[in-house]
Amino acid sequence: MAQQDHGEKSVESKDAGEDPSPLAGSLPRILTSEINMGHLPETVSVETTMASELPLNTAVSASVAAADATDIESRTGQVLTSDDGITLMPTRANPVARRLLAKMWISDTPPTEALKVVDRLRGTPYANPKVNVDQDASARRTMEFALDLGETLIRYGAGALEVETSIIAVTAALGLSHLDVDITNQSLHLNYSPPDAESYSILRVVRSYTTNYAGLVMVHELVSDIIAGGVSRTSSAKQLKAITRKPKPFPRWVVASGQSIFAAAFVLFIGGSWLGALVAMASSWLISQIGRYGSRWRVPEFFSVATATFTVTVIALLSHRVHAPLDPALVVSGGILLLLPSGRFVSALQDAINGFPVTAVGRLFSAGLTYTAILSGISSALVVSSVFGGDKVDVHRIVAINYPTWMLVGLVAVAILAGAVTEQTAKRLLIPTALLAVGGYLVLLLAEQIGLGSRATPAVVATVIGFAARFLADKLRSPQLVIAAPAVMFMLPGLMIFRAMYGIVFDVEDMFSSLVEMFNAFAIMLSIAGGVVFGDTLCRPLTSNARRERRWIRRR
Repeated sequence: MAQQDHGEKSVESKDAGEDPSPLAGSLPRILTSEINMGHLPETVSVETTMASELPLNTAVSASVAAADATDIESRTGQVLTSDDGITLMPTRANPVARRLLAKMWISDTPPTEALKVVDRLRGTPYANPKVNVDQDASARRTMEFALDLGETLIRYGAGALEVETSIIAVTAALGLSHLDVDITNQSLHLNYSPPDAESYSILRVVRSYTTNYAGLVMVHELVSDIIAGGVSRTSSAKQLKAITRKPKPFPRWVVASGQSIFAAAFVLFIGGSWLGALVAMASSWLISQIGRYGSRWRVPEFFSVATATFTVTVIALLSHRVHAPLDPALVVSGGILLLLPSGRFVSALQDAINGFPVTAVGRLFSAGLTYTAILSGISSALVVSSVFGGDKVDVHRIVAINYPTWMLVGLVAVAILAGAVTEQTAKRLLIPTALLAVGGYLVLLLAEQIGLGSRATPAVVATVIGFAARFLADKLRSPQLVIAAPAVMFMLPGLMIFRAMYGIVFDVEDMFSSLVEMFNAFAIMLSIAGGVVFGDTLCRPLTSNARRERRWIRRR
């Protein structure tokens, strides 16, 4: 009863409008904003979104717009005080300032949006592929054709970026989107995952390689025709099969002869005698036969290269033993120059710069292993010569013959022509490659007159060659590597490598200087490769495909 009377009494007091009992802490707290014509407004529960729950680019704008527009104190700029007595700074009521601040923090495109795979084609010869609507819509067959295309490019020596862009351009032109491409050293992985169809994932491992720059040019032309919209997938597959079955442009005896002519021309170019050129020609022909039978018997490349360099060094030392009028260092330099993995260094640095680190490490390791095989063959021949009482060679006092400049220019042209033949390049690219090398040699003479130094000069000349090679490749519809790799052969440091190895084997007391010279030779090769890649990058915005892409973007 007491409880009931107390409840009725409280109700009666509320109905009568009586004030509550003035006990400590029982008075309600009424804010200024809650005062409206002498009575309290009804409390409306509104669930607000916390700033931490909003996206990163809208959290600040939400906090700016969080102030209530009906708040008198915030609109007048007065300082607010919280229920706990904490002073709060008012929000500016200027709507223009709010909009400007919101634009500063909110972007039209979310920063975490994934890039489209077709965007990888910007700046490449395959930008803006045209979709061919008259083609089979089978996604699996299109992926298999793309794998065959990528495998052919890798086998012929193309870089990872060229393989990736070729596959993306071909699949986009054949109407296949939602495709991911992954290239890891010798494996090629394609993943197709459309939102409303069955997903496919195909893997291909490339286990064999061959030197065929002419085939690389034909595949490049095929990709260009596909993205132009004039070739269907069925026709493209037939053309690719015909390219892989087509024999190389030069038979084996022509390649062996080209290798011999290159060695002889290079020996004369660095100041050797005519007899030394003939000895280098004979040893280079023997090298080609060693490589031929080593490939037939499936001998690893390391042992084939080591045997070849061993043979060249032994022949040069024997000629010196019988007092032939030649310098063995120059003979060895001409013999081992084509064995140096210059093309692999260029491809490896290109892959590393373009975002393929695993593939770049694999190619750099392969090129370094070939480089080590050359050093092993030279050192083994020097040790054998020392054991059998061979005469000591003074590699620091080489008597070089000074030929006239016009003859040196002709020797560069002949050597590069022969070197391009050994790389099985296309016949229509022989003359442009030789002319590019001659132009590079003239730049080399100019750099030496200026006094750039032994390390900076190869890098500058290689940059010029890489720039011009990209321009010629765009006009001649071919990859840049096919023209640039043979054109830089005359700058390879074959003589420096032989000097360094000779000092390491026989001059133990001064081995440090020999190691430094070996490091300089390796650094020159890397600078040549880096210069070719840098020149390619500089010339890309000036190519016709890049200009067409800019016009297409402006039309949009």
